[in-house]
Amino acid sequence: MSDLILTPNIDGTDDFYADLLATHEGRNKAESDAINARLILILANHIGDRDVLSQALRAADIT
Repeated sequence: MSDLILTPNIDGTDDFYADLLATHEGRNKAESDAINARLILILANHIGDRDVLSQALRAADIT
């Protein structure tokens, strides 16, 4: 089992954030929500480790 990495771990963090914002630019909320949903599923598939994905779900659930 791997552990979820919660510390900064992306090269070019600011560049990635700019790319993410650019992807959403000019989109309405429904389109942005659809992009986010597809991105989550693509990245979840890439990670592929169900334990890590469960950890991510728990970390994201701030309610």
